[in-house]
Amino acid sequence: MSILKVARMGHPVLRHRGRPLEPVDLRSPQLQKLIDDMIDTMREYSGVGLAAPQVHESLRLFVALLAEEPDDGTAATVIVNPEIVPNTDGRKDGWEGCLSIPDIRGLVPRFEDITVKALDRDGRPIELRLKGFPARVVQHEADHLDGVLFFDRMPSMQSLTFLEEYSRYHVDADE
Repeated sequence: MSILKVARMGHPVLRHRGRPLEPVDLRSPQLQKLIDDMIDTMREYSGVGLAAPQVHESLRLFVALLAEEPDDGTAATVIVNPEIVPNTDGRKDGWEGCLSIPDIRGLVPRFEDITVKALDRDGRPIELRLKGFPARVVQHEADHLDGVLFFDRMPSMQSLTFLEEYSRYHVDADE
């Protein structure tokens, strides 16, 4: 497997809508290798999600750790062509960061309870109901497929902080 170069904020690939994939596309050894490399890259950089546009591939595909508390033993979930349906109107602010925007955090409102309909890495339909942190991860990664960064979802830039200050002033307040 390979560790891929992550596109940083300002690269045009992060602002374009990704191309949908067909089930037949997922049979390609090159695409399966891309998925494996994305998982390795996500883990290398201690991420909980990574979208194809973040590794310079304008495709509607992301990988994510969807356990409530992801750790090294958590299997990555592959999501292709996601459609997100909110199950409630309730949104909650939560801190987000992004591998494409290193060392920055901000408060972002997201739906707390969603259903995601997609294809898995083998092109089979899947449907997942997610709440809390996993729901936030899926919405964040799906935004990348539409060229949206978490800054775009923030109603105010007042919470924007560097990771060091986030760790110093905000982590304990969230627990």
